[in-house]
Amino acid sequence: MAIKSWISAARLRTLPLAASCTLTGSALAWVEGTGNWSIFCLALLTTFLLQVLSNFANDYGDYSHGVDNAERVGPKRALQSGQITKKQMTTALVLCSLFTLLSGISLLWLSFASQGLFNQALIFLAIGIAAIGAAFKYTVGKNPYGYRGLGDLFVFLFFGIVGVCGTYYLYASEWNTWTLLPAITVGLLSTAVLNLNNLRDHINDAASGKRTMVVMLGFAGGKVYQALLVMFALVSMSVWMFKFNNTMVEWLPLVILFMPVILLTKVFKTTNPALLDPELKKIALSTFFFSILFFVTR
Repeated sequence: MAIKSWISAARLRTLPLAASCTLTGSALAWVEGTGNWSIFCLALLTTFLLQVLSNFANDYGDYSHGVDNAERVGPKRALQSGQITKKQMTTALVLCSLFTLLSGISLLWLSFASQGLFNQALIFLAIGIAAIGAAFKYTVGKNPYGYRGLGDLFVFLFFGIVGVCGTYYLYASEWNTWTLLPAITVGLLSTAVLNLNNLRDHINDAASGKRTMVVMLGFAGGKVYQALLVMFALVSMSVWMFKFNNTMVEWLPLVILFMPVILLTKVFKTTNPALLDPELKKIALSTFFFSILFFVTR
């Protein structure tokens, strides 16, 4: 039972979405011949650990702030259900932070320090520590940014710009402006997943004092915001495809991006927020399958 509780708290279903930025950034590196399987595996491990850490922290923070209550629409969280205590979760947060840091340092050593690029290693170490801090500050402590409508911005930055462009830099050790377009695509789609979650939970969030973008925009406004996120993601990737694709096979990932567009029909027709829960999985998996196809067709 204890193992099942921790697996549930880790929310393994969120890992495919987290992997999307690593897969996309790695694909961009492989295009230029700088791919490295050791870096890929460590980058993926670090990403997974950071996502699990974020899930633990989110569970702890929302429970502490009273957001995870009987009125919450989604699946019951670990602390909310009583399967895991706050003390146990605190210990898990410390251990997960240490494992994430250790994995990240190993990755930076392999990518930079082993080649004498210590300045780059230090910069990325600072970014990694900021990512760990962001995982905590999303819902933990006083004035968490997730309660002030800033969760979307941080998801866009860390799942998109930092996640994709940073992964590419780990391989290439140089900046490429064109990587911004795939990064924007993954960042916007990841934000769209968060927005669907907030659309589902907006009533309880508003009652609990959690001011998400949906709470501020309203249910109807949140749907329009969802459409903008999905459409701009498609446009951003289309521009990159027109610039760099040479064969029909390389266009396949773009086809997957039409799925979130099609799902908008269900979002706009839905009047009961609880019915949006299944759509979360669909758009998250669409993003993941896009990144896989993007990786294998390069």
